[in-house]
Amino acid sequence: MKFEAVTIKDIAKALGLSTSTVSRALRDSYEISPETKKLVLEYAEKINYHPNPIALSLKERRSRSIGIIVCEIANSYFSQVINGIESIAQNNGYNVIISQSHESAERELLNLQYLTSRSMDGLIISVSTETRDFSYFRELHDRGMPIVFFDRIVDEIETHKVIADNFKGAYDATTHLVKCGYKRIATLCNTTTLSIGKERLAGYIAALKDNGITPDESLIQYCQHGGLLAAEMDEAMNSLFRLRKVPDAIFASADKLTTGCLRALKSRGLSVPDDIGLIGFSNSELTELLEPSLSVIKQPAFEMGEVATSLLLELIEARHPVTNFQTKVLPTEMFIRQSTQTKKIRTKPVIS
Repeated sequence: MKFEAVTIKDIAKALGLSTSTVSRALRDSYEISPETKKLVLEYAEKINYHPNPIALSLKERRSRSIGIIVCEIANSYFSQVINGIESIAQNNGYNVIISQSHESAERELLNLQYLTSRSMDGLIISVSTETRDFSYFRELHDRGMPIVFFDRIVDEIETHKVIADNFKGAYDATTHLVKCGYKRIATLCNTTTLSIGKERLAGYIAALKDNGITPDESLIQYCQHGGLLAAEMDEAMNSLFRLRKVPDAIFASADKLTTGCLRALKSRGLSVPDDIGLIGFSNSELTELLEPSLSVIKQPAFEMGEVATSLLLELIEARHPVTNFQTKVLPTEMFIRQSTQTKKIRTKPVIS
């Protein structure tokens, strides 16, 4: 049996009123008596009537819906951003529709086409690692679609953008490893075609140079899909451990790269931090519970979602075209735990 939503016609028929009377009563029109309004509203509540959003969007030329595209909802960082987006959107009467690219440019395009065909009022996007052609984003933007990019942004499109301070986060992580006494510090990178990959690699290199260490290209390994594919992670780790002089620490520049790296090190029988140190970007609360607990750079994900949505609503509700755009850069935070403690600085057990 096909589900059919309750309509104004159903209410009118049940109460013996005209559809126009019911419509005006639901809109609290002064033309309808308080008694009739009370009758209509009580009956509408009783049968769980809700206005048809499609019909409303056609009438108002607004859907009061925001589309979101991220690579993976299961990623703790993106789930926290989405929570921030929803907190602002719902408080302002907007619904949120979420789609995942799974780091596929093709799937990202399909998501864009689907969302725009559903008359979204605006889009909040973090681009996939595979995306090289931004023409579809540009076309949408040029046609007036409000778009805000976050995390993985598109530099050549002039609109609002929200990012974490990726350079400083990577710089702080690498500097911390140096201060812990590590000398051969490797990094697992996302593709540098992504803004986050480029900025975090730059922070890593700058920290090494500022601490008198010459960057070694063989210690820089790229994972196109940011740790989403196990085969890429395995190949990157194999490349590092085929070197004549293997690394004594690793900076992993993305969430899945961080946890994937720990898994790979354990599978090789290496002890963290006794054999090798590890620090990475991660917003997962589980990093504190792992053995060893992971030192991480954490991004203000929830706040990034809030800021991105506030900026998008400004674009949507602006009475005139917006020409002055902002790039909001939010600070990261470093949490030092067991995975970067060298033997010489680890607390010795108390012998009773």
